[in-house]
Amino acid sequence: MERTNEIYQAYVQILKEELLPAMGCTEPIAIAYAAAKAREALGELPEKVLVQASGSIIKNVKSVIVPNTGHLKGIPAAAAAGIVCGEADRELEVIAGVTEDGICKLRDYLENVEIRMEYLDEGFTFDIIVTVYKKEEYAKVRITNFHTNIVLVEKNGNIIEQHQVESEGEEELTDRSLLSMEKIWEFVRCVEIDDVREVLDRQIQYNTAIAKEGLQGDYGANIGSVILKSEGNGIRSRAKAMAAAGSDARMNGCELPVIINSGSGNQGMTCSLPVLEYAKELDSGEEKMYRALVLSNLTAIYQKVGIGRLSAYCGAVSAGAAAGAGIAYLNGGDYEEIIHTIVNALAIVSGIVCDGAKASCAAKIAFAVDAGIMGYDMYRNGQQFYGGDGIVAKGVDNTIHNVGRLGREGMRATNEEIIKMMIG
Repeated sequence: MERTNEIYQAYVQILKEELLPAMGCTEPIAIAYAAAKAREALGELPEKVLVQASGSIIKNVKSVIVPNTGHLKGIPAAAAAGIVCGEADRELEVIAGVTEDGICKLRDYLENVEIRMEYLDEGFTFDIIVTVYKKEEYAKVRITNFHTNIVLVEKNGNIIEQHQVESEGEEELTDRSLLSMEKIWEFVRCVEIDDVREVLDRQIQYNTAIAKEGLQGDYGANIGSVILKSEGNGIRSRAKAMAAAGSDARMNGCELPVIINSGSGNQGMTCSLPVLEYAKELDSGEEKMYRALVLSNLTAIYQKVGIGRLSAYCGAVSAGAAAGAGIAYLNGGDYEEIIHTIVNALAIVSGIVCDGAKASCAAKIAFAVDAGIMGYDMYRNGQQFYGGDGIVAKGVDNTIHNVGRLGREGMRATNEEIIKMMIG
């Protein structure tokens, strides 16, 4: 694959579009971003706020701590943080610069301003509308389909910015239909490292820092620390513990940023941190480490194309399978070993549901990473799952297609029931 090839250029761009920095769980941050943009359009501090959100957004905001808010949870906290302290031009780092004084102002704002929430059902899994009011004036911002995709900015009936949204899709991004495991494998072997070094270096730096913080601090259920205490310090335990510890910290108010994958910090950490641990253990060298990260990240992105940004299907599963692929590569695995690792891993843990962002995500991540490693161990020992074994189909791309169908279509009703349980 030549550097000038359309697919080569697309894959580089896809990595740049997906491996973005974010402060905190991305759904509350998307609300904060929309709120900051709405306040910016209004031009002054609003005296009333309406947040309308789809069920999957509500599910992922309900139980997670919003960073830089003094450990507050929920939609009102996220919206108020964006309005009072947000810097809209920083997008998913919109509330990264909040000071102690800002937290005091935020708390005062929450006590004195009505922030109302409504369930929004207009056919989009990912949908947020924030409307802010001051006397007779109002401003409205809508984000649809992915976290930074602003499709409407309106003030007092005047359209400032608008983009047509007819269906759930990401037409604004590089064409994801160009992804396939065969082409990803070809790209991994030929990519010029300098074309991806910057985004990967940032992923290594950010995600390693928050994982270490998760192991050192007291966050949530401390799953990362529990793994090391109960399973020892071997490489398999460390790979699971680092990914889990990053989630421990991120789900429970740590104010360090992460590099996301497919719109999720948990997925970004899951497909990178285990690979980094194995690269150190195996003394793989810098170049092989980078190529393993390219493989893992693109494999995770490819799986999420079919599933969608938000689903009742736990995203840690796809990221854990992707980490298994990266680990197989670091161990000298060829294409056959890598694709069978992915299929095996998906066959093992594809039943895990997503019931929102919260402390237990760290435990799900640990099991997904373990499944990725087991998927590789199985094939290395002459064992595999075959087409016809449940949702496993003949060919890795067909299996990934089945998982996407399961996550997007098959679990739609499951997602609705989970949302009803969570929000009554």
